[in-house]
Amino acid sequence: QMQLVESGGGLVQAGDSLRLSCAASGRTFSNYAMAWFRQAPGEEREFVATISWGGRHTFYADSIKGRFTISRDNAKNTGYLQMNSLKLEDTAVYYCAARRSVVTSIQTARVKEGYDYWGQGTHVTVSS
Repeated sequence: QMQLVESGGGLVQAGDSLRLSCAASGRTFSNYAMAWFRQAPGEEREFVATISWGGRHTFYADSIKGRFTISRDNAKNTGYLQMNSLKLEDTAVYYCAARRSVVTSIQTARVKEGYDYWGQGTHVTVSS
């Protein structure tokens, strides 16, 4: 089993930045693609971004493209989501996820069922 623990969420104002972290343990982190999803109150969990095993390939949801950056440090077994220019609609619980299988397209990346492990989530609230 792989354990994923998110951190870095909080209450910020619109326009601010925040960096989320996802600490992995229990499996060789570098063997897994990693992703971030989010779920706003009353909404379905939606895809945000994904990054390949070695960090060379990324996919982003259109809603956050240009504002968010996904990255990873395999030596630290940690993934990150840098969020800039935050908007009210970015308010959600953010989850990291990991998958052993390769992500070849954003269509593949978006499918929640394709991920093997999930964290418990971290809350991000953006206020005006």
